[in-house]
Amino acid sequence: MKPSKLFTLLVATALAACAGPAPAREAPSALPVPAHGVVAVEARYLDPAHWIGRLGAAADRPYLDEAAIARQNAALVADDDSVRDVTALPATLERAEVAGWIRALSSRPEGERYDAAGTVLPASFFDALESNLALDAVPASQATRYGLVVRRADLRTFPDATRIFSRPGDTDIDRFQESALFPGTPVVVAHESDDGRWLFVASDRYSAWIDRDAVAIGERDTVLGYARKSPSLVVTGATARTVYNPEQPQVSELQLDMGVRVPLLADWPADRAVHGQHPYFGHVIELPLRQDDGTLALVPTLLPRTADVSPQPLPLTPANIIGQAFKFLGERYGWGHSYNARDCSGFVSEVYRSMDVRVPRNTRDQSVSPALDKTLFDESDSHVALMAEVAKLEVGDLVYIPGHVMMVIGRENGTTYVIHDTTGISYLGAGGDLVRMPLNGVVVTPLEPLMSGQDQPTIDRITSIVRIR
Repeated sequence: MKPSKLFTLLVATALAACAGPAPAREAPSALPVPAHGVVAVEARYLDPAHWIGRLGAAADRPYLDEAAIARQNAALVADDDSVRDVTALPATLERAEVAGWIRALSSRPEGERYDAAGTVLPASFFDALESNLALDAVPASQATRYGLVVRRADLRTFPDATRIFSRPGDTDIDRFQESALFPGTPVVVAHESDDGRWLFVASDRYSAWIDRDAVAIGERDTVLGYARKSPSLVVTGATARTVYNPEQPQVSELQLDMGVRVPLLADWPADRAVHGQHPYFGHVIELPLRQDDGTLALVPTLLPRTADVSPQPLPLTPANIIGQAFKFLGERYGWGHSYNARDCSGFVSEVYRSMDVRVPRNTRDQSVSPALDKTLFDESDSHVALMAEVAKLEVGDLVYIPGHVMMVIGRENGTTYVIHDTTGISYLGAGGDLVRMPLNGVVVTPLEPLMSGQDQPTIDRITSIVRIR
């Protein structure tokens, strides 16, 4: 879910927020609480076939066709300020623009921060971070450089890998973890840190610091043309991994996450080995590789034939939305794509990306994007009105509360069910006391009984409902 730096509020909010609503005091006690403690969730609800089967013929009816998806994606780039078209950046970058990007992200925290041992980080630590930004070294003008990401890599607030926390012991939320980029992502390289170990890059949905070894610098046409190569394969599993090979470690057992697209070398000679392995029993794909001098090379490698991939994005149908979402069920929650996983907004983004639907990276931007079909709510909307909107939710709808997003998968016995990547939920127990259930993963829960506090149903905190249509 990678919101903004308002997250002291958001974790308090999203911890209760990722907790959810209850329409009335009587409802929670009417719903069963199994031994596992997750209210109103049965084993059959963890099977995507249960939810797909309830849809009947509508399960495979596309919400949007390819042309409509392409138009919506184009509108996202044109109308949403949180999304950048890196192909449209000028051939020259000016100092004011680059320094502005960096200052907008790399701001010194106002309160105390702690390391993993719970020790307060001294002012000298942050002085060193600011010095490593090397803002004085940003040239007055520079030729725009391009690169391809060669491995899944973290995006950081500062050019530093130190994990930083708001409170001692609260080590799941690294305050300097922004997001992650995946192999084949094109970036503009705008600056480098004083120690030379980090690059400040601009991608389509995020600008931040990345380990320089994760980026290979190449010619503009080569970098931007990589994503347009055809034929290609789209990763439709939660992840896929290239085949192990002893010859080129950079592309050996490389993780490709859901929605990543890679060129398929369909004309590779049928009997020509790839890194010593016969290609017939896999897919020969092309991946970016960072050479010793930091420049880009495109090299063949193998995906096993068993990899969950498709020659094109999946159709945008209710069945595919549910099926793709459930491929992440049980994955550990990873704030800002940490823990080699993802957070709530990353989760919904990658599910939809496997169907070629693009959305902004953060919950805040997703919930208000001018390119998406949405209904916005505020404090003036009553509980009754919000409940009426919840009753109209359909499969794939995205429900937003501050700092969190949930994806609707269906309705059972009059209760709405969602799948979401969350730290935990809260609900009222049989005695009326608030029960907090830590979850820290991709889970299925009901919507109506969830609470954001003793007296506040999470439904009352809904700020937006987005419908991909």
